[in-house]
Amino acid sequence: MEDTQLEELALTEKLVHIWRVAKVMKGGRRFSFSALVVVGNGKGSVGAGLGKAREIPEAIRKAGIIARKTMTKVPMKDGTIPYTVVSKFGAAKVLLKPASPGTGVIAGGGVRAVMEVVGITDILTKSLGSSNPINVVRATIQALSQLKDPEVEVARRKGKLVEPAEETPGG
Repeated sequence: MEDTQLEELALTEKLVHIWRVAKVMKGGRRFSFSALVVVGNGKGSVGAGLGKAREIPEAIRKAGIIARKTMTKVPMKDGTIPYTVVSKFGAAKVLLKPASPGTGVIAGGGVRAVMEVVGITDILTKSLGSSNPINVVRATIQALSQLKDPEVEVARRKGKLVEPAEETPGG
């Protein structure tokens, strides 16, 4: 129980976008808000959530709770991803390419938010097709979840079961 509480404390939450939506009723318009939030621990875990409420802070809080429930693990290698990957969600298409150390995060919008919270420091990205933040974030997380650790995958294909190597602190 203590480990999960410590993990909760280490999570960073980033607001990607807020939408104001109106529902037309007999007496006029009723406004509510939708918030898109990404959550990560900076060490390879990331999740995204969409919260809806009548007030902005409540929508952000709900989105954070949903994002924590949808966390996925991402294999990283020296602050970048192991290989190039392309993913599509709806009409949004995202290309993620590993970059050499010192390149930085070359990304925009929702892709940048996801990369910052997951802890990736060097990556080249391109968002193609739709620029809808929800679909771009979901395509990015889907692309990251498709990644596999190359050493573990090679061992699995050869029939040998090998545990993934633990990262050294500070590296």
